[in-house]
Amino acid sequence: MDSDGNRDARGTHANPVPRPAGPPEVPGVPPRPSRAPGAAPPPLPDGSAFLSWLRTPRPEAPPGVWRLGHRPRPQEEPERVPGRQLVSGAVIAFLVGWLIWSLLWNGYLGGWWLLPLYAMIPDSWAEPHSFGSVVVVYAYYALIAGIIMVGVGRLGRWDEIWRRYGPPAWRPATPAAGPPPAPREDPAAWPALRAAGAVEAAERLATEAHQGLMRDVDHARIARAWQGVQNGRHSLATFTGAVLGAGSGACPHPSGDRDLPARRAHHDLVTGQVRIGTAADDARNPYAYRGTGLALGPDLLGTSLLAVGPAGSGKTGGVVRPLAESLCLHALAGRAAVVVVGAAGSDLGPAEAYDVVVRIGHPDSVYDLDLYGGTTDPDEAAVVLAEALVGDLTDPHPGGDTRRSTTVLAQLLGPFRAVHGRFPGVPELRQLLDGTPGPLAELRQGLRAAGQESLLRELDARERQMGHPGDVGGVLADRVALLDRPAFAPFFDTSGQSRPFSLKSLDHPVRVRIDLPERGHADASRMLARLVLAQFTASVTVREDRSLFACLVLDDASGVVTPEAVRGVQRLRSAGAGAVLTLRTLDDVPRALRGPLLGAIGCRMALSGLTPWDGQDFAEVWGKEWTEARDVTDRQIIAETPAGKAVHMVRRVITGKAPTARAVTVRQVERERWSASELAHAVPAGHAVLSLTTVRGEHAPPLLVDLRG
Repeated sequence: MDSDGNRDARGTHANPVPRPAGPPEVPGVPPRPSRAPGAAPPPLPDGSAFLSWLRTPRPEAPPGVWRLGHRPRPQEEPERVPGRQLVSGAVIAFLVGWLIWSLLWNGYLGGWWLLPLYAMIPDSWAEPHSFGSVVVVYAYYALIAGIIMVGVGRLGRWDEIWRRYGPPAWRPATPAAGPPPAPREDPAAWPALRAAGAVEAAERLATEAHQGLMRDVDHARIARAWQGVQNGRHSLATFTGAVLGAGSGACPHPSGDRDLPARRAHHDLVTGQVRIGTAADDARNPYAYRGTGLALGPDLLGTSLLAVGPAGSGKTGGVVRPLAESLCLHALAGRAAVVVVGAAGSDLGPAEAYDVVVRIGHPDSVYDLDLYGGTTDPDEAAVVLAEALVGDLTDPHPGGDTRRSTTVLAQLLGPFRAVHGRFPGVPELRQLLDGTPGPLAELRQGLRAAGQESLLRELDARERQMGHPGDVGGVLADRVALLDRPAFAPFFDTSGQSRPFSLKSLDHPVRVRIDLPERGHADASRMLARLVLAQFTASVTVREDRSLFACLVLDDASGVVTPEAVRGVQRLRSAGAGAVLTLRTLDDVPRALRGPLLGAIGCRMALSGLTPWDGQDFAEVWGKEWTEARDVTDRQIIAETPAGKAVHMVRRVITGKAPTARAVTVRQVERERWSASELAHAVPAGHAVLSLTTVRGEHAPPLLVDLRG
């Protein structure tokens, strides 16, 4: 009987959750088809276009810069002369040069400048009006005129005028296509494979790349498999055999997909980036970033991302959707595992772009969600479930109810599993928490029959605590009741009659989408979102292969941020994982947790429409910087002589202003990078302010980004 790949002890169906993409071909049930039978496959890219993309330079750049075809800029802005001053200076320099040449030509400066000419003319050319003398004289004149032009050209910045207003500025510069690089430098020739002795495999891949049979996902997937060979997970012979047999389709993703049904964003799978916008040409942005593309990748998402902005500011369409699409492409390449959580109907990509789609509350959902995260340890299950049930009710200071809730759940989950070999379903758990006599008596009888004296004592302690006024069992029962609804009756089954998806599967390159029933079940949706976040942080921190990047994309994290969630996000960075959280406002986070949350997140985004009090929290976490302040003072000039007064009167008549003398004072001051008022009122629509931190600790200051560019 085939396993679903999630919980092998309980799976009873085919259609497995994807396993790691790699060279070994394991026989078994064919993967789920990615399109309807008879449907045409997606068109292959043109070979020349693919090669051009692959050979495009990707220089090293500051964090967040779109590296595909990037041209590095200076760190400091060069001094730019105003256009009016530049043109007037060039004209004046030309007139000065013309004046000097006129004085020389007419002899007003004497004939000393002709002495080198007389020294160079041979005696045979000394005859006036001879051909040789005429040629030498005019060549000398041209040399002197050229020297004067070069001097006044440098003085008048003629070269800058040519670059700014001449033909180079009339049309965009397009680099000319050069000859193909040498095989040892051509990425399309797979030089690493050739150096390791897999020449035939490299030739096969290079041929298919030139024929247009290779996609960017194929290149990334085979490169990932080659990393497995270098790390010793796969043998060179197995890899070579897979490539020679299937070419660019070797080492496939278990779903069989080689691309997504439709792409909206710009992706570069060589660097792993997805472009989300363009850094605005604004004075508040560092000069090296102005006008460059802004992109995100696993190196940045590994420190997690928090995006805050009101509805309609572009969180889902401009941030969540491109990131989900990029992570799905990484999963097809065997590089990542992604879980995307959002409300049913959100624009998170088509169902065909995912391997597992869990539609909670929808009767047509193929997959179910494992309430206990795939664990068999009652204590671990109690910790995760308590976080989901009462995490939002917990006092953010030490001494909250999470610890007591964990104890209560463990006192019931352990005995139930010992008797039934599984954890209780939602109705059973609700009855146990309510203290219903029948289920508790049945559980006690089963423990006695099994000789589980220690667990029997746990059950006795639970029954004694039920009568105390401060018992949290009633609170837990009320929260479980939110899931004990007719719409959720087919879900959260623990008897093996459904297809439960477990986040324990995140050690494989799987693409998962979980649709929450926010319409009509808002409280239950927030509870399930906390459950997924708790299971995610508990699962990824115990993975063996942390080279596989795992990411949770949570569209709308309202009511999800708890003290334990903040601690879990802090642990993701060292576990090769990250989280993407969006909020409409920081008011959805308890006041005591806003600072710790912003401190635990490495990438922070404030979108347009932010409130001033939300902007204040961002302004505090972004801190201050030293900047140069210029104070300009205009002092009126008082004329003391009649002539001076007359000149001042004429100047006032012409300009309409009194003659003044300007004094400029320059000093260093410390000011906020972005103030709360600027974040609330100076961020244009469709823009955001984004700060970045890589997993290596590199930082990018808050940048004004156009999400529409």
